[in-house]
Amino acid sequence: MSSAPRFRHRSFLAVLAAGFAAFPLLAAAQSGNSDTSLPGVSQPAEKGARPDDNAQSDDDTTVPAAPQHNDNVMTRPLGADAGTFKTEKIQPGAEPKADSDIKPSQGVGVFERMGANLPDLPPEKPFTGKVDDAYGAFQRGYYLTAFQKALPRAQLGDPAAQTLIAELMAQGLGVKRDTKDAAFWYSKAAEGGDPTAMFKYALILMEGRDVPRDQKKADDWMKKAADAGQPSAEFNVAQMLTAENPGPKGLQMALPYYEKSAEQGIADAQYAVSQLYLNLPDLPPEKKARAREWLSRAANAGFDTAQLDMGIWLINGTGGAQDLENGFNWMRVAAYRGNVVAQNKLAHLYINAIGTKQDPVAAATWYVISRRAGLKDPELEDFYQGIEDYQQKAAIDAANKYRRAR
Repeated sequence: MSSAPRFRHRSFLAVLAAGFAAFPLLAAAQSGNSDTSLPGVSQPAEKGARPDDNAQSDDDTTVPAAPQHNDNVMTRPLGADAGTFKTEKIQPGAEPKADSDIKPSQGVGVFERMGANLPDLPPEKPFTGKVDDAYGAFQRGYYLTAFQKALPRAQLGDPAAQTLIAELMAQGLGVKRDTKDAAFWYSKAAEGGDPTAMFKYALILMEGRDVPRDQKKADDWMKKAADAGQPSAEFNVAQMLTAENPGPKGLQMALPYYEKSAEQGIADAQYAVSQLYLNLPDLPPEKKARAREWLSRAANAGFDTAQLDMGIWLINGTGGAQDLENGFNWMRVAAYRGNVVAQNKLAHLYINAIGTKQDPVAAATWYVISRRAGLKDPELEDFYQGIEDYQQKAAIDAANKYRRAR
């Protein structure tokens, strides 16, 4: 049964960034004023107009500027033998490939999300507990059977059965969809102590869906669900504390809830923990040393903002040793996932030969893709105008073939 966090990624990042207003080191990776600089990336004054690429027109609508340069990061200068973009003979259209091996996450288990190797399975022990026939039918897709088996138990006050009935009704599985009756059963199961029902009922109260909207009651149920160990509720309570208490105090209050949620595999919480461990003062050194580990878990879970930051951290040597090649690889994954900031930065990596070979066609391709998404970058525009016509054409052709990995 689904238990998605209450806040979507954009709101989540905004809340977290607001809490970090006092810390100049932190920047939410997708905000317009984010400090996610890379070596060799600078921001000169905008000049010149972008040539028509015959694929998509660029109007004068307001778009975010490229991230500003961070003078504190290490810059990797090019050697004297690097050559120029006009003299290099690069095969056009090499990037991105339609059949690229860069694939998004297909879903991982809790152990994988937590960055641990899966241990050998222990010998199976015979199950001696009571088998829940209703949930067994639900898991096998026999929804009507699940409903018929759970209903008598729900009517007798079994919270787990009431939650199952609510879920079947809410989604219209095996029975006619009835969100109003589902809300009733979620409320009964929540009162009976079921953590999932507490979380779902809190969302219903928050949205005012089929019940009168009641923010205070919703927050109370969300807190009860979090205290009962429901991972998405733990994440949401952390978000609430951060939003209600801007600055270090709110972040300190929220950290235990983020940590509990992260331990249970919620990628958004794992990302938050990585940022807090890196930036909050007065944390034990052993926590600060694990900031990159938590970011890695969120990135491996498929969270594209974490993948972007993982690339930046590895390239800049943030939270651990510098690793240019792996930094480039993570940036490429995030770019294929559709992260526009990653697409922009990937172009800079190809220009400056950071973690990869210098490739003007690939750089121009990712610039065209990110520019079409609305991210202006005068430095990349200047680079684009300086390459050969055949290289521009190859980049436009490759950009036209780009399909976001799903």
